[in-house]
Amino acid sequence: MVANIDFALDYRSATFKNSIVIHADCFEWMGRIQKDSVHAIVTDPPYGVKEYDFDQIEKRANGNGGIWRIPPSFDGSNRAPLPRFTALNQKERASLQRFFVEWGKLAMHVLLPGGHIFIATNAFLSQIVFSSLVNSGLEFRGELIRLIRTFRGGDRPKNAENVFPEVCSLPRSAYEPWGIFRKPLPKGMKVSDCLHTYGTGGLRRISMDQPFTDVIVSERTSHTERLIADHPSIKPQSFLRQVVHAALPLGKGIILDPFMGSGSTIAASESQGLQSIGVERYMDYFNMGLQAIPKLTNLSVKTDIRQLDLQEFAED
Repeated sequence: MVANIDFALDYRSATFKNSIVIHADCFEWMGRIQKDSVHAIVTDPPYGVKEYDFDQIEKRANGNGGIWRIPPSFDGSNRAPLPRFTALNQKERASLQRFFVEWGKLAMHVLLPGGHIFIATNAFLSQIVFSSLVNSGLEFRGELIRLIRTFRGGDRPKNAENVFPEVCSLPRSAYEPWGIFRKPLPKGMKVSDCLHTYGTGGLRRISMDQPFTDVIVSERTSHTERLIADHPSIKPQSFLRQVVHAALPLGKGIILDPFMGSGSTIAASESQGLQSIGVERYMDYFNMGLQAIPKLTNLSVKTDIRQLDLQEFAED
């Protein structure tokens, strides 16, 4: 880890080969940690609304739903519960905006100048999340599109399926948008200057011949990974390993996941030999991560970079 910075502070923590995981509320922790401490953030947040409140988690576990839509089995497979973000009212949307404006300010505090953020969201909420992060002072640098066929959307109107069988209330999702943001470079500094000074400012290429591109063909998280870490939003290692690789332009530095969950981002970083910090407020998920990170790290996954070949779109 970076010398002379105590990331654990007085929180419970555990270390792996290149990483440390901390049991803390990320808002509190990020406010206490030394300014300009990390090089990148890769995270999949709970959106600061209802879905991870204790009563909603209990309802999901009991199959009662709440904000979680407990879908029926489909073609013999059990579909995972999904948060019904369309159920959020105006007050809750305003709360979501405040959450990400404040979180974005904390991200500005902990990131080195030029440090990037990759943040998972969905097509329904991305407009709120992205605009809030811009309002916090971060630069919007684009979106990473994870092409993934899921069971989200495509459903007929609730309780009127037979009345309107030809209608779906939302399109069936075929992608997951990840916002790409950057802490602004110091005034007068170019990307090359930032790379020299902080090791930040750009994204790591796939190879000398191929830049990082903003579409990654993905797949659902494997059954093996879900058995290792039973977290409702765990992302596959084959995808996350590509993201953490891109997040550090020079292949060195520290990646932070402030909403660690079961530790999949930390495992992806460990697998690539990169330093990382995971922060998780829920004890159950923190403890799950302690067991899951080494197992996910050691998984053998396809290592070919499965991004769209730019030559497919090249003009003749």
